[in-house]
Amino acid sequence: MTFGAGGSTRDRTLETVLDIQQAGAEGAPHLSCISASKAEIRQLLQDYQAHGIKRLVALRGDIPSGEVSTGDFRYASELVAFIREETGDHFQIEVAAYPEFHPESRSPNADLQYFKHKVAAGANAAITQYFYNADAYFQFVDQANSLGIDIPIVPGVMLSTISPNWRGSPVYAGQKSRAGYA
Repeated sequence: MTFGAGGSTRDRTLETVLDIQQAGAEGAPHLSCISASKAEIRQLLQDYQAHGIKRLVALRGDIPSGEVSTGDFRYASELVAFIREETGDHFQIEVAAYPEFHPESRSPNADLQYFKHKVAAGANAAITQYFYNADAYFQFVDQANSLGIDIPIVPGVMLSTISPNWRGSPVYAGQKSRAGYA
């Protein structure tokens, strides 16, 4: 469940995850650390534990336009480490992975090293950014495995029914589009 995406608020994340659970499915709230304090994240973790939530998707999140401070966390790996320090193994922590590398990363190799830091901090699994080139996914998994990363890396999907404005988002910048899909 998205956590404050596109400038929306985080307020309804817990409520929506609980609705999903009430309907009989497992909900996994996204937990973004940008602009958050350790106290805010600690409170969210306590709330999630109190409601029996066992899975989280731990993300850095997009830096809001004009934002100067990132809060108490700069990277998702710091958030993952904090979750482990606060809650031990209570949560199954899933993180982001980028087969065509993150647009803010210096290089594919640097991005793979950032991913390795998230895994070393305690991530149990990863969900990739969507991609059009399946070979990029398989190459990414092979490269991760060669670095000793053995957690599940699940391919992410993007529904084609989303708004036509999606390509303008910085999260999607740099993704190679396949002819006929862009």
